[in-house]
Amino acid sequence: MTISSNSKVTVLFASLAGTTIEFFDFYIYANAAILVFPHLFFPESTPATQMLQSLATFAVAFFARPLGSAFFGHYGDRIGRKTTLVAALLTMGLSTIMIGLLPSYQSVGMVAPILLVVCRFGQGFGLGGEWGGAVLLAVENAPPGKRAWYGMFPQLGAPLGLLLSGGVFLILTETLTPQDFLSFGWRIPFIASSLLIALGLYVRLKISETPEFLSAAKQQKFQESIPISNIISHQKKSLLMASFSGIATFGIFYLMTVFVAGWSIQHLSFTEEDFLIVQLYSIFFFAIFIPISALLADKYTPKLIMSLASLFIVLFGLFLEPLISIQDFGVLLILSIGMALMGFTYGPLGTVLSNMFPVKIRYTGASLSFNLAGILGASFAPFIALWLANNYGFQYVGYYLSIMGMLSLIASALSDSQQKEAMN
Repeated sequence: MTISSNSKVTVLFASLAGTTIEFFDFYIYANAAILVFPHLFFPESTPATQMLQSLATFAVAFFARPLGSAFFGHYGDRIGRKTTLVAALLTMGLSTIMIGLLPSYQSVGMVAPILLVVCRFGQGFGLGGEWGGAVLLAVENAPPGKRAWYGMFPQLGAPLGLLLSGGVFLILTETLTPQDFLSFGWRIPFIASSLLIALGLYVRLKISETPEFLSAAKQQKFQESIPISNIISHQKKSLLMASFSGIATFGIFYLMTVFVAGWSIQHLSFTEEDFLIVQLYSIFFFAIFIPISALLADKYTPKLIMSLASLFIVLFGLFLEPLISIQDFGVLLILSIGMALMGFTYGPLGTVLSNMFPVKIRYTGASLSFNLAGILGASFAPFIALWLANNYGFQYVGYYLSIMGMLSLIASALSDSQQKEAMN
């Protein structure tokens, strides 16, 4: 069966639905890591230490993601995008449901945070294989001149997943007492994600293989028995440039969503509900700028738009402290600008990374570079930012963000030769 049996709408919806579910699962953990996990899984520490320990478990997934990208990428390049996407979704989904069923520290002691880390690892492992396959599903079905636009659809899953996760937590915190929320309310989003997973599996099972994969499989017969070995041996520069291109994308996002959340609640007298409302407002800027950047990327080049976005992030970091000094409105302003810049860089990211690797190793290469960027830019970003703010002042968080933006700017500027080689 060929992809011709699929409509454009089916392909794009399948890529969007899967990433929406994956990122919903990933983000409900981020919210819980701020609002719940410090109290339930690390109760025998000071509030500051509780938060740092919880953020450390948050980082675990980012180290699991490259392993997941190598594992799922291998099979995605060998047997196809469709089957691999289904397996990645199941891995992520089951790990998320298990988090909702975990006992607390008061029930089983140290076993509780250990189980939390194991499930968090599973989330990262599954997401490591999800993103690359979803992007390729869209990009490898794109007509000429529309690769960035098609590649934008799985990227929209990020703001949609964030909107759903934030909305669910806001409803729960508004309708439940603090005691009920800590007792059982926080578990609802994790367990309820099973419904979304069932929807995602239904959509994924209806799609067929991409034409580029089928053509490459027929012409090249996939002589690469282990795709990652090709990347390590012959594509190291592409992997390096692609990974560093995405550092600022991850850095700005998790500083805006996780670090600013913790800082606002602990230091600026924000309640959990207050911050969730402000965060939900800022997500619209994230969602709007993804398609804007994709349209600009197809009109000009994805590389140019990525470079501009990285430059803007550098400048944004330099003004972080003056903005936060505006107090309540400053938080809204920081989140709105930050999420707009996130959308501007995130829109063309999938196209940029996929363009840097040949078809026969593209699933592995795009997934691995995306998730290595997550390690470099996001894994410990909230932890580092909190440490910098506590010890040196809030502006050093801005300098940290600017450095990540500069690294991505340099990598984007140097990536042109790798993209041309891969496309040829």
